This record gives sequence, C-alpha cells and structure tokens, in this order.
Amino acid sequence: MPWRPRKAGQLGPLQAQERLAAGNQRFVAHAGNEQSRLWDPRHASGQVPIAAVLGCADSRAPAELLFDQGLGDLFVVRVAGNIVAPSIVGSLEFAIAQLGTPLIVVLGHTRCGAVGAAIAEIEQGAHPLPTESVLRITGRIRPIIEPIVAAPRAAEQSGETLARACLRANVQASVAQLKSDSALLREQIEKGALGIQGAEYELETGLVRWLP
Repeated sequence: MPWRPRKAGQLGPLQAQERLAAGNQRFVAHAGNEQSRLWDPRHASGQVPIAAVLGCADSRAPAELLFDQGLGDLFVVRVAGNIVAPSIVGSLEFAIAQLGTPLIVVLGHTRCGAVGAAIAEIEQGAHPLPTESVLRITGRIRPIIEPIVAAPRAAEQSGETLARACLRANVQASVAQLKSDSALLREQIEKGALGIQGAEYELETGLVRWLP
C-alpha cells in the first residue's frame, strides 16, 4: 500500500480502534502488510498517527507489529508495566495536542514481569531486583493489585488467573489515571475528539482483547 498522509482529526476514536483491531486480526492470521513498514522519505515531513499506545517495555509486545501498523501510524510510549508517570502523561498530551491523535490505548500483556514482580513483593515481601528505580515501578503497581492478591479467594486461584486479574486492574488504573492527571485529555474526551481504551495482549494467542 503506498504511503498516504492523513489530516489530523480524519479518524474518530472508534474508527481508530477498529483500524487497530483489524490490524491485530491480520497479525494473528500472518497476513500483515509488510509494505507499510518500509522507509519512505515523505515521513520526514511530519506524522499523523492514528493512535497513541502506552505499552509495556517487554520485548515480546511491540505495538506496531501486533497491530500490523507501519511507520508513522502509531505514537508509542513504552515503560515496564505500562505505568503512568508525569513524563508519560506529557508524551501522550503531545500526541493529542500537536498531532491530533484520536485514540490512546493502554496496552498490558499476559505474563508481564512488572506485574509479576509486584505480586511477588506482596506475597513474599521482597523484590528479586530491589533497586530504587525498579521499586519505583512496582511501587505504582502494588497499591492497585494489593486488594486482589489479598482477597480471601485469591489463594484458591491459579497463578495465571490471579496474574490476569492483576494485569487488567493495572491497565484500567492507568486509563483512569490518565483521565485524572491530564486536564487536556479530559477536555478532548468531553469534546468527543479522544478515546482512551484499555487492552490486553495475549502472548499465548497473539490476540489483543479490548477491556470494558
């Protein structure tokens, strides 16, 4: 497919999400469009991404590939555990205010090491890599998942089921925090110009599941 520039605001939030969902289906079916990922000098003139993605830094979860998007299509911010920090908010505000991006996706994934480490901290009282910087990451996740890990029925769940519940809670908390921490994002949501959507990527199947 030849490269075509888009005008800012050409896609609405729902249309952008549908574009990503279709790309994930291509990815799972091994029917991706390799042409869209080729370098083109016209990209140097500007960018109009269809979505911004706050994803985990895990090497197995590159948003551009699993959504089958090419150069210039996604504005991606990646950090372990897809947590929200001031620099993350600022990066996403740039995408919305300056590039007209209509959708933010907070993308968690199964078997997330940051979420798993936070669970281990709660259950075992220690972190396997207790550096100050790492603990700043798990320290943002712990308060979110602690009620789930400490729930009476948590011990009856398999490790995978508990981790999935914690993953989803962490994603939804990041969605809520983006809305609460940024007046700009709230304003765009109220105008109908922006959507913020949580999702989880299954390493086991390749599918992206959209969270309610």
